[in-house]
Amino acid sequence: MTAVQVPKQKVHVLEGHAGAVLAARFNSNGEYALSCGKDRTIRLWNPHRGIHIKTYKAHGREVRDVHVTQDNSKLCSCGGDRQVNAVKFNEYASVVVSAGYDKSLRVWDCRSRSTEPIQIIDTFLDSVMSICLTKTEIIAGSVDGTVRTFDIRIGREISDNFGQPVNCISLSNDGNCILASCLDSTLRLLDRSSGELLQEYKGHICKSFKTDCCLTNSDAHVAGGSEDGYIYFWDLVDASVVSSFRAHDLVVTSVSYHPKESCMITSSVDSTVRVWKA
Repeated sequence: MTAVQVPKQKVHVLEGHAGAVLAARFNSNGEYALSCGKDRTIRLWNPHRGIHIKTYKAHGREVRDVHVTQDNSKLCSCGGDRQVNAVKFNEYASVVVSAGYDKSLRVWDCRSRSTEPIQIIDTFLDSVMSICLTKTEIIAGSVDGTVRTFDIRIGREISDNFGQPVNCISLSNDGNCILASCLDSTLRLLDRSSGELLQEYKGHICKSFKTDCCLTNSDAHVAGGSEDGYIYFWDLVDASVVSSFRAHDLVVTSVSYHPKESCMITSSVDSTVRVWKA
């Protein structure tokens, strides 16, 4: 049996945050990374060279999420000062969608820069933790146990109930599946067209923290963080653990996979961001 090539060679430790790092994200082409955390800052890095480029300070409390536009011209962030858990630009950077502790999704017009949302979706029964956007849909996961898909064009909502609090969702690269991290230490893969539960991935610990999950850029493996500092890789199809290793001293909060290369960045409560290559 040949060893699976997954990024577990630590090439850089990005240090500078004072306190837990709550999210770390590659930009759209994977050249840069952004991180944010309890120290109320956002940091821009060249992860491939291990270099800190810039620090942004705009929040009065912890920064929970950050996202950058496709053309790298703008970034959006959210945090505890407005009780927002996640933010995303749409493909054209014309709107930002935010997911809130107040059980709502809000859509903001970037061009008008109005402080009033252009749309509020408030059908959730608990805090909304994570969002993904397609060209025509907003997909969001909530502590109420659901992943809901809103088709903006026709105003339709589809709700898939996982029966466990959902704290992170991500889309497969082909757009056909949703991966949901649930607080019963299980990742679940859902077929978007049929709503069928395709697979469950276990072995990690996820009970009380928001820990990211994602698919590798080839969609061959599922990657997820664990509260004991480990990173896990599962085979997408048979859900076997193909690799697990201690990536951090404390809870892994974020996992972001490079769009093209076998490379990953992770962040942790231990105040570091780490860069991994195969």
